[in-house]
Amino acid sequence: MLDMMNMFGKVKEMQAKLKEAQDNLVKVQATGESGGGMVKVIVNGKKQVIKLDIDNDLLKPSDKEMLQDLIIAAMNKALDEVEEKAREELKKATQGTLPNIPGLDLGSMFS
Repeated sequence: MLDMMNMFGKVKEMQAKLKEAQDNLVKVQATGESGGGMVKVIVNGKKQVIKLDIDNDLLKPSDKEMLQDLIIAAMNKALDEVEEKAREELKKATQGTLPNIPGLDLGSMFS
């Protein structure tokens, strides 16, 4: 027989751990580079750009389109990487709080 109070306690514990893990996503960082490292973007686990570094050689009006493409490429690389890191962080935070339920992916709820 299922102990409902115990299960309710586990759900509350999992909710608290998820909230804490979500709050900690600002500490998770990933860097994306393009143009051989001439453009670097750092993002956090909340998918916020926190730093953009552009090599001085790219700061010419004639290179505007190329620079835009490089920034987009670097941002997309950083966002892809940080999404995976954030999913792992959330998975670690909730590990062991609820039984493994096939098909239930809590990490995807917050990405």
